[in-house]
Amino acid sequence: MQIFENKNRLMAAVAVGALVLGGGGILIGRSMTTPVAAPAAAPAEEEEEGHVEGQILMDEARAKGAGIVTETIQAGGLGSEILAQGIVASTPEGEAVLTARADGAITRINRRLGDEVRAGEAVAVMESRDAAAIASERSSATARLALARSTYAREKKLFDARITAKQDLEAAAAALAEAESEARRSQSAAAAAKVSGDGRTLAVTSLISGRVTKADAKLGSYVLAGTELFRVSDPRRIQINASVLAADARRIKPGDTAVIELLGGETVNAVVRSATPSLDAESKTATIVLVPDGIGGLTPGQGLRARIKPRGAAGSSLIALPEEAVQTVEGREVVFVKTAKGFQATTVVTGKRGGGRIEIVDGVNPGAVIATKGAFLLKAEIGKGEAEH
Repeated sequence: MQIFENKNRLMAAVAVGALVLGGGGILIGRSMTTPVAAPAAAPAEEEEEGHVEGQILMDEARAKGAGIVTETIQAGGLGSEILAQGIVASTPEGEAVLTARADGAITRINRRLGDEVRAGEAVAVMESRDAAAIASERSSATARLALARSTYAREKKLFDARITAKQDLEAAAAALAEAESEARRSQSAAAAAKVSGDGRTLAVTSLISGRVTKADAKLGSYVLAGTELFRVSDPRRIQINASVLAADARRIKPGDTAVIELLGGETVNAVVRSATPSLDAESKTATIVLVPDGIGGLTPGQGLRARIKPRGAAGSSLIALPEEAVQTVEGREVVFVKTAKGFQATTVVTGKRGGGRIEIVDGVNPGAVIATKGAFLLKAEIGKGEAEH
């Protein structure tokens, strides 16, 4: 009986366990088959800022590093510009020629080609017998002046004491005046020749501050008076001498504007200062003197091209640009206008071509800033931008 009860209890326990396991199995089954809730969808990415067709985003530093050069365009087509080849030169007061003041040998050279020089500084030193003669004359004149002063003082004292006649005093006064004049002349000659105190050497000095642009002096060489030894130029005092044909020269007046084209594509504004009234005998051209607005990138002796714009031709509505500034994009001729964010490709209508320049009939207005060098790089940037979009 006891065994039966225990058996019943065991069977009841097994039944309960079966139910529990069964329920658990159901619960487990549900937990494995019920779809897991999908994670919340990631917020949609914000739409990319609208892309402006033909826009190139590029800051100043990147544009400069890429070699892109810009220019503010002015009114005037090809017919309104006079193209001229020019050379950078020193102004008349911006260059000094240093010559030997006397015959002699060069014993010391203090400055060489390219060195800076201050006004009054000795660039070289010479030994010269003429220097000794000049120094001797200076000493003699000084001694004669001292004697004349002494004589005049003595005659003045005798005249005041009524011992000598008035004509003796007057003669002493005349001699003193002559001695003073001679002393000044000899002092000036010695100063001009830069004769040393001992009379053995004389200095070759510069009249202006600047840099040595020519140095022909050789240590130990014997030179004659008047021989050119050095040239000194002040880089701040420069002008541009441009050559034009006679017919074009008649159209140009002082005050007309010009644009100077440098080798790297940069430009410098300039103003016409004067025009020579006669033609060069060999080239049959007139010289137009231009004053640049600033000296950046200009060096005496440098060759360049100038675009001179006579005021009478400024009324043209056309614009002339370097041919490189105009690029073809998808069959359209465009220029790249500078904007606050970079550049904007702008469609233009072109006209005549000549001298490496092209007329713009329509599309941009005077005053716009255009990429005149490196425009092909901006064209390539457009291709990249379209590929990315």
